[in-house]
Amino acid sequence: MAKLTDFSAITRTLGQRNFRIYTYGASVSLVGTWVQRVAQGWLTWELTHSFVWLGVIAAAELFPSVVLAPVAGAITDRIDRKMLAVVSQCLACLQAATLSALIYFDLMTIWVLLGLATFVGGVFSFSMAVRLAIFPSLVERQHISSAIAINAAIFNLARFIGPALGGFLIAKWGMAFAFGFNALSFFGFIVALSRIHMLRSETAGRPKAGLLADVAEGVGYAIRHPGIGPALLILVAVALGIKGVLEMLPGYVDDVLAAGVEAFAQMTASSGIGAAIAAVWIAGRGRLTGLTRLSLAYLLISAVAVAVFAAWSAVWVGLVCMFVLGAGITVIGTAVQSLMQNAVEGVMRGRVMSLYGVLFRGGPALGALLMGGLAEAVGLRTTFAVATAFTAIMTLWLWRSLPRMTAVLEAEPDTEKSGGW
Repeated sequence: MAKLTDFSAITRTLGQRNFRIYTYGASVSLVGTWVQRVAQGWLTWELTHSFVWLGVIAAAELFPSVVLAPVAGAITDRIDRKMLAVVSQCLACLQAATLSALIYFDLMTIWVLLGLATFVGGVFSFSMAVRLAIFPSLVERQHISSAIAINAAIFNLARFIGPALGGFLIAKWGMAFAFGFNALSFFGFIVALSRIHMLRSETAGRPKAGLLADVAEGVGYAIRHPGIGPALLILVAVALGIKGVLEMLPGYVDDVLAAGVEAFAQMTASSGIGAAIAAVWIAGRGRLTGLTRLSLAYLLISAVAVAVFAAWSAVWVGLVCMFVLGAGITVIGTAVQSLMQNAVEGVMRGRVMSLYGVLFRGGPALGALLMGGLAEAVGLRTTFAVATAFTAIMTLWLWRSLPRMTAVLEAEPDTEKSGGW
């Protein structure tokens, strides 16, 4: 019987030259991005002392990155992905450097910050689309699941390191230095991108239709696909059912558990630790077989964790449940992305994977909004119970299609359609 987890899979994946170089560059850039997120929030507060503006600036960055994602995906399927990745990183670097300079010369205003946050949100739509589409051109097919999981582990590690480093840099050298650090962090990624060699091209020679027609084609393809369509519904269940719980956590800890900010910080850390451990486990698992069943199983496990969290008013229970929830969301996200990457045709990859990005990044914002509105009316306990019921129903409904989903999503891809895998 094969071992459940073989951590040599991580070594083998990092042994792939292109992926190793890409990962080193992306790691530095991700830390810089989290440094900027902390600095941007603190800068917003210093300029306005307004909770409303904190939300506006965050939304200004998120909104264009979600709305423009399908268009960015269509463009990703049209032009050289490596070039698009370099251009998007250069533009993000320029935005960070501009912020640093404006702060240094005392020229920053909240309206300028709003404009620059909106600009980089648009840039991130292309960066997200091309990052999701570029993976299969960096590794051999058998390493794709490990590669995606390694990327998830690095993201969660950067989520810990970045904010701590950002706070230190701001306290020690000021806001301008923190934004400047992020600008410099992009250079490492740009150099890494310039050194990688794509193993295959999925865009060359493709006939060009209208851009909106390309977007519509990608959406239609994803919806009609017998495996990708249901996989996207798994992400809908995550976004609307369970991931919003993390956004509601401050209110639940204070209002329901009557605990302080220390308990909130501990639960947030617990979910992050669960996510990081799950990502390492998936990376070590190193195979596609069984990921469809695993994604649905962890969707149900996560729903149970939310139900227990809502039913028991104890901090230690919350710590355990948040660990399980963080792990579950990471397993689901990594598994679904791996399966979609395996099943999608190469010429459709940018558009289809941009839909993954929209649901996994933007969907939880809608879920949190719906949860917040419902909580105002019926309270957080009942809201979490509704979220649990919705997620469980979605899981059981999708489970009926498990054999067909597994056959399509885990099958050996057609090498002509998958870009050479």
